[in-house]
Amino acid sequence: MAKPRKETGRAFMVGRFQPFHNGHLAVIKEILKENRSIIIGIGSAQYSHTLKDPFTAGERHLMISSSLEQEGIYNFYLVPIEDVNSNPLWVAHVESLTPGFDRVYTNNPLVRRLFQESGYEVRSMKLLNRKDWSGTSIRKKIISGEDWKSDVPKAVAEIIEEIDGVTRLRELTQSDE
Repeated sequence: MAKPRKETGRAFMVGRFQPFHNGHLAVIKEILKENRSIIIGIGSAQYSHTLKDPFTAGERHLMISSSLEQEGIYNFYLVPIEDVNSNPLWVAHVESLTPGFDRVYTNNPLVRRLFQESGYEVRSMKLLNRKDWSGTSIRKKIISGEDWKSDVPKAVAEIIEEIDGVTRLRELTQSDE
């Protein structure tokens, strides 16, 4: 049985944010309507420079913080979270890295189950414009030269350009053969 927690008014959400996009931003704004602040876990923080995870945890941190600050949002905490590859240990791992929180927002069935089993209130998030606002879709658009900038906050587009992320993604599609 989970021990009772002191009410903090903080919510928790986790994602890979590869890259952070307009859907993420909209969800965070909604979460903050019913919570005092939000802890945003930057998941799979140890991965970068792959097609699935092209951006570093630091780059994603900058994308998220810059985007939220451009929106006038300052009541957030960003926490890089490396994978532990052990589902029974994952919630304790997250708890060891973050300030306390009351509820978890996720649409991932495994994340939902793990936090519910640890005694957390878990809420779903409305998925918005999934055709365009998904990391996979945006990465494909970047690689193929389609318009992707309209799918991400202005700060994210600026950071991807600053780090030459377009070239990085395109080079990651190449083979050494």
